[in-house]
Amino acid sequence: MAGARPNFMKLAPIYFELKKYKQFKPIIVHTGQHYDKEMSDLFFRDLKLPEPDVYLGVGSASHAVQTARIMQAFEPVCLKEKPDMVMVVGDVNSTIACALTAVKLGIKVAHVEAGLRSFDRTMPEEINRILTDQISDMLFTTGKDADENLRKEGIDSKKIFFVGNVMIDSLLRSITVIKKKQITVIKEEPYALVTLHRPSNVDNKKTFSRIMKALSSISKWIPVIFPVHPRTAKAITRNRRHIRVLGYQYVDIRRPEYQVKNQIILTKPLGYLEFLGLMKNAALVLTDSGGIQEETTILGVPCLTIRENTERPITITQGTNKLVGTNPDRIIREAEKIIRYHCNRSLNRCNRRSQRKRRPKYWDGKAAARIVRVLRNT
Repeated sequence: MAGARPNFMKLAPIYFELKKYKQFKPIIVHTGQHYDKEMSDLFFRDLKLPEPDVYLGVGSASHAVQTARIMQAFEPVCLKEKPDMVMVVGDVNSTIACALTAVKLGIKVAHVEAGLRSFDRTMPEEINRILTDQISDMLFTTGKDADENLRKEGIDSKKIFFVGNVMIDSLLRSITVIKKKQITVIKEEPYALVTLHRPSNVDNKKTFSRIMKALSSISKWIPVIFPVHPRTAKAITRNRRHIRVLGYQYVDIRRPEYQVKNQIILTKPLGYLEFLGLMKNAALVLTDSGGIQEETTILGVPCLTIRENTERPITITQGTNKLVGTNPDRIIREAEKIIRYHCNRSLNRCNRRSQRKRRPKYWDGKAAARIVRVLRNT
């Protein structure tokens, strides 16, 4: 098994399901593609995963260099361990690099979260998804739309298995723990939660400025809590204007004495459970993450996706997600609709009406069990 940080939530339920059966000996390979040790350690701790069996430590680099480094580092692992199958998850560079390495060594590949398509080939993740699916022996999908995408691309239907969403397995198993871990100092206050990390949003100075302009306007209505990804932190420090606007001062919102104010509140990256606690209680979430679109759908939290497209259209048709692009006026307009609807500011509390949760089929916490059932019967 191989994974970078966004994939840990998908890896965990499969790992624990495999451990139930003596016929499997799962080996966790952490490629180190996302190299922030603190962030990785927090996620492994919260998901109760053991230390990775293998840590490749490839670090950050261009797409080509990073992919090549992962392949170079992963090949000796495959030669030593001689696995019957390499299971890759998601759509990061680690996904295609490990899949390609395995296939060239004659090792079977299983792809978890196969078939997702944004139909935007300018996205590196889209290339990773398409190529990984083409060389995989088993393709586990989260929805029927993904099955259809694969069939249209010529994938044999016998290789496709609709099993549901393993990320939701982790979320549903964590709900009880989340309630205990909630950051109580802001639990009663309406707030927006933001995540940004995509190069197209944070590395492009003009685009990033437009997004920050929108967040600044939203923060005049309700606090905007912004756990800052390492890539985004660099973008903020590169732009002096943002330093002046935001103060570029990290605060620990877990301190009992911290008082929430209507402003943009920067925090360091949070652990999985802490972040889910924040997301669960948010009035709205603004993000460019794919996984968060799925999690907010299950939690019933309004989500504005700061992208022009999504590989997870089911979160729009059956969930709480809406695409808003990077135009600040549109982001502000859509955020204002949600804030006005959900928050009664005169009472200084959130009046979010309970939403009817339209949970997609098989987003039920049992996806990992279905995956392992297929593996056992193969």
